[in-house]
Amino acid sequence: MSSESASPSSMQATRQRLMSIASHLRTGSGRMKVVVTRDLGPDAMPLLRERKELDLVVWSENRACERAWLLEQIPGAAGVLLMLADKVNEELLDKGFLKVVSTMSVGYEHVDLPLLAKRGVRLGYTPDVLTDAVADVTVMLALMASRNAKETAGVIDRGEWPNSTWSPFIFCGPQLSRTPPIQTRTAGFLGFGRIAQATLRRLVPFGFTHCVYVANPSTVPNPVQDAAYTKQFNLQSVRRVDIDTLASASDVVFVLAPGGDKTRHLVNEAFLRKMKKTAVLVNTARGTLVDSDALAKALKEGWIWAAGLDVVEGEPNVTVDHPLVKEPRCVMLPHIGSATFDTRLSMAACAARNTLAGVFGETMQAELELKGTA
Repeated sequence: MSSESASPSSMQATRQRLMSIASHLRTGSGRMKVVVTRDLGPDAMPLLRERKELDLVVWSENRACERAWLLEQIPGAAGVLLMLADKVNEELLDKGFLKVVSTMSVGYEHVDLPLLAKRGVRLGYTPDVLTDAVADVTVMLALMASRNAKETAGVIDRGEWPNSTWSPFIFCGPQLSRTPPIQTRTAGFLGFGRIAQATLRRLVPFGFTHCVYVANPSTVPNPVQDAAYTKQFNLQSVRRVDIDTLASASDVVFVLAPGGDKTRHLVNEAFLRKMKKTAVLVNTARGTLVDSDALAKALKEGWIWAAGLDVVEGEPNVTVDHPLVKEPRCVMLPHIGSATFDTRLSMAACAARNTLAGVFGETMQAELELKGTA
């Protein structure tokens, strides 16, 4: 294509990318520039700082990196280590020729995957290290929601306990564990990956007897695998089902599928209306999977018993006026699923190692396969 036929925007992008290369070459140091959008602390940062081949540029403030700063630093960079809030799109990638994007997160919906694949940029993420921490919080939310933790803790917080009259069924909720006369307990999973299976493993001692799950539609049902799961978890059955059966059969529905446009509002009004009135919904995946307005309506009108949420659509812009915050049987946490010292340190170290591997052309600890996304 001649310069006469190229669009002004494409010509500008080309000029910026060429300037990026020139900026890198002008340093004369022979070192490769790496941009880091948050200081990873004394345990993980030395992994990067000890590499003398790197010219490290770090956002030093303990708050989200400013977009303008990130865009200013990207030219000349071989790699960038960033957080879930830092979008990787054409605006960012046009600023330079990155070899690697490393995100300190298991999710990657903030990254334009087809664009990375098209430009040959590798993507590192941190999937496995947070499995147990998120599974712990998932079970905790199921317990808190089913046993009315928010509503009853409020009685203490407001000083109302001395004036509360005891009655046989005050503060009661459905029991998570199986005891007579309850003969069965069914856990339902929207998504059945690592975290879902770690959660199920924790539920078995409570007496859960059955598991139903909805998997990625692109995968083929595998009854042999389901039989293996049944034996592995020592349950009466593990079955892959359709989404309507998941809603109607589950005592607790655990939302643990990936985010993105394809899974947006899978839990909607139609789904919630099919759930048992004593059922609990738990979401520790992504807020976009659950229609917040529909869930607030379901709780208010008693279609389901309660909900436990570590994520919510539109977070962190969730105020006291949010319809779910107002619901007494909706326990909400500010996205703390991976918030243990052990897990965050492991995530930071993994993200640092992924960055190094991407810059130096080595095997990453955890790399997302981008083939077929372009």
